[in-house]
Amino acid sequence: MKATHSCLALSLLVCGCVAAAPRAVVRTDAAPIPVGPYSQAVRAGDHLYLAGQIGIDPRTGELVDGLEAQVRQALANLAAVLAADGLELSDVVSMTVYLADFGDFAAMNAIYASVVPNPPPARTTIAAAALPRNARVEFSAIAVHAR
Repeated sequence: MKATHSCLALSLLVCGCVAAAPRAVVRTDAAPIPVGPYSQAVRAGDHLYLAGQIGIDPRTGELVDGLEAQVRQALANLAAVLAADGLELSDVVSMTVYLADFGDFAAMNAIYASVVPNPPPARTTIAAAALPRNARVEFSAIAVHAR
């Protein structure tokens, strides 16, 4: 009987018979305003999809100086957007890191480990040719509301 229920659920998902999750834009003044035509985050059902954040201080609108400061500020910006939807860094299930210089990987990793709670989310790190505002690091994430 259990297998039948699983097959039915899978069939409904595959055929698209399940209603799409409602979408809602999440925005906060505690994080930098987007520099283009995109949202800080979009909630779809229980999932929150966060746009990339760089180390811009939301009070000044300026990129902070140095790798450590940029990592900490970018993660603080992500945390602010998460908080606007009642979430925190521990609710992140997937993180993508973009580095302008892959030589910064070890230093970024050490700072990241000191900020992101355990167990850490799944993560991908990508070397980017360039980042907005000549940032050294950018983070994007997916978080899930607990049921």
